Amino acid sequence: MTLDETLLDEAAIHEEVRARYADAARAASAGRSDSSAKASCCGPDGSAVFGEILYADADRAGLPEAAVLASLGCGNPTAVAELREGERVLDLGSGGGIDVILSARRVGPTGRAFGLDMTDEMLELAVQNAAAAGVTNVEFIRGTIESVPLPSSTMDVVISNCVINLAADKAAVFREIARVLRPGGRVGVSDVVADDSLTPAERGERGSFAGCIAGALSFSEYRAGLAAVGLTDIEVVPTHAVADGLHAAVVRATKPVGGSGRPLPQMPELPAPQIAGVDGCGCGSGGCC
Repeated sequence: MTLDETLLDEAAIHEEVRARYADAARAASAGRSDSSAKASCCGPDGSAVFGEILYADADRAGLPEAAVLASLGCGNPTAVAELREGERVLDLGSGGGIDVILSARRVGPTGRAFGLDMTDEMLELAVQNAAAAGVTNVEFIRGTIESVPLPSSTMDVVISNCVINLAADKAAVFREIARVLRPGGRVGVSDVVADDSLTPAERGERGSFAGCIAGALSFSEYRAGLAAVGLTDIEVVPTHAVADGLHAAVVRATKPVGGSGRPLPQMPELPAPQIAGVDGCGCGSGGCC
């Protein structure tokens, strides 16, 4: 594949994801839950596996309705990251702002929560939701998670909720995570991860990129990608099934305080993007997360 072809594929993925999530933002703003990306997708046993159902009742109770309706993730990264008072948190792919709002409350007035998203409609909705929730220690930034517009070594924690699997260039995402984290900083991510036995083509058959399935890395690819940028204490632990051979997973890692003097492992060759149909992965919802 030539460089031009790769860039075209990345642009196509970004546009597919952006269009789906713009639609979800407009629906949430109107108080609707019928967008093509809305999380009514079901797992193998017929249960809901994406969206607001994965948050505790106490968390949802204090949120604006539009923030809950726009929730399209596969976990609760604010709980995964075990956020502390005074920390600076970056949410990659912040959507309607649910995880930024929850993070801002957990880090308190001496901390700050940043949300990064490439979809104007979601950024506008997130600002409105944060204002309705009464949180002021937040900042929303436009950009892609492959190129984060923030200085190096400035974040205590990077979180994300079912978004890294949507990235066109996951190696770039991992590099950016390592770059913006301060030494000793940590990763607390919820994401969709594939069994090592599934090929990229088989992952693509299970749903569209915007449906969170076609872009999923395998467990071994995820660990190798994080290790290749120097992160340590890596954990990729499945929490529940979302499709045949695919799982929601908790991902944790740490940026070491000091260098070891040893060269980093070579960045693994991650699978090329597989753009499948746009019908999502089931339950008649037209999308999964």
